[in-house]
This record gives sequence, C-alpha cells and structure tokens, in this order.
Amino acid sequence: MVYYLSTMKLTQKQILMFQKQILSWWEKNKRDLPWRHTHDPYKILVSEVMLQQTQVSRGQLKYLEFIQTFPTVEALASSSPAQVLRIWKGMGYNRRALYLQKAARVIVDIYKGRFPDTEQELIKLPGLGRYTARAILVFAYKKDIAMVDTNIRQIITHFFLHDIPQSEKIIQEVADQLVPKGKSWEWHQALMDYGALELVKKKLSKAKSRPAGPFKETNRYFRGRIIDLLREKSYKEKELITFLCLTYKKDEDFYIGLLKTLEKEALVAHKRDIWKLPG
Repeated sequence: MVYYLSTMKLTQKQILMFQKQILSWWEKNKRDLPWRHTHDPYKILVSEVMLQQTQVSRGQLKYLEFIQTFPTVEALASSSPAQVLRIWKGMGYNRRALYLQKAARVIVDIYKGRFPDTEQELIKLPGLGRYTARAILVFAYKKDIAMVDTNIRQIITHFFLHDIPQSEKIIQEVADQLVPKGKSWEWHQALMDYGALELVKKKLSKAKSRPAGPFKETNRYFRGRIIDLLREKSYKEKELITFLCLTYKKDEDFYIGLLKTLEKEALVAHKRDIWKLPG
C-alpha cells in the first residue's frame, strides 16, 4: 500500500547534510554547459524550452545555433514562424518553437523588450508553466526559490520519501526547505547534474527499463517527417500526399488527418492547394 503525506517537515540536520552531499558531489562532477555562462533571461528561456523532452547533448549544439540566429528577444519576435521552425529542425515537439516565439512577441509588444521578473507575470507568457517561470527567476535573477523538474522530483522522492511517489505539494514543500540561502543558482545546477549523472546510475542498477515501443509507428514521427519536408520547400497537396504514401506506406486519409491537425496547431499553413510552413 502507498501512503501519501499531507505535510513533510525536514530537520535542520537533514537539510544541512543533504546540501553538503549534493554540493560536494557537484564540485567534482559539474557539467560545463553554454547556458550556464549567462544570466540573460532570454537565453535562459531558450535553453529551458529547448531542454524540455530533449537530451542535453542534443540541446547544446542547437542552443548555440539558435542564439546565433536569434541573438535577442527582439530578433526572435521579428522573425517568421517558418524561420524558427527551420532552425528548430532535429529537436522534435515543434510546438515548443512556436510557443517560444509567441512568448518573445509578448515580451516585445507588451513589456517593450523587458523581461518580467515575477512568477505571476512569467507564467502568463505563452507556453510557460510554473517550472520554466521559476527557472528564469533562479538562473537569470538568482532568486532564492525552489523549482522542481523531473530530475529534482526524483531526487527528493529517492532521498526523503523512500521512492514512494507523492503529490506535487509535498515535493514542492521539501524542495522549498532545501534551497541554501544565497546559493539558489548553484543548488539547482547541482541537483540537475546529480539527477542526470548520478541518480540515473542508481536507478539503472536497480531495474531494467521497459522496452520502448517503435517510435517510427507513432503520429509524432510522421508529423516530424511532414514538417521536415516543408522546411525544404512548399508542396502542392497531391504531390505531398503522394510522396508520403509512397515513402512511408500509409494511406491518404492518415496524412490528410495529420496535415489538418498540424494546420490547426499553426505548425503548417495551407493556401490554394499549397502546403508550407507558416509565415
């Protein structure tokens, strides 16, 4: 039976010992990542959106390419969605790119290029949730607040909750108690590295991961192939559907359905029998 807590109060001894353990480990094992060399909230936002559901190794090169192409929030806001989607190639989850640009446009249009510096304002930006808002506050503004991503949730569950899943409220409550005063930036970088490098080894040694289903049979795979084709050029509908049917062996209705969904999500555009990227 799993028991869920209503509150979780740590002792000062628990907090200090855990802080020492994580920060000592980090001193010897920290990663040198490009977004750790800046406190620019725009660049922090780009890195955080990119790292959602993307491995750090892939995100590093794409981050550098993206920042070189769109060095400021104004540059991103003034570009077309098609330009953004082309640079995003290889990252997957293309909606993230469009949300990122929409957020940039709000910052330029509503905030005159000044990044919001409160959680209440940040979470109103398109595509930003509580975690991303807090990541900007921690990594750009060095605010002493706790943020919880998948890695940090797993660390807290492992060390303080016997690997028993708990509510977001309990996880956040524990995370709030653990932040060392004045060291929020270092603390969260250390937790992320520990979760990605050390905790994963512990979990892999305990159990084999479940075999993943074949990715090439998922809608996400075919959506990605369609956007990749449109990154190169525009297509007449019949030409595009015929190519997809011959290459990937699905029927016309399947691809027409995907195209309509992509159009509804503003990831592709359709005009006068021509399919292309938006903008």
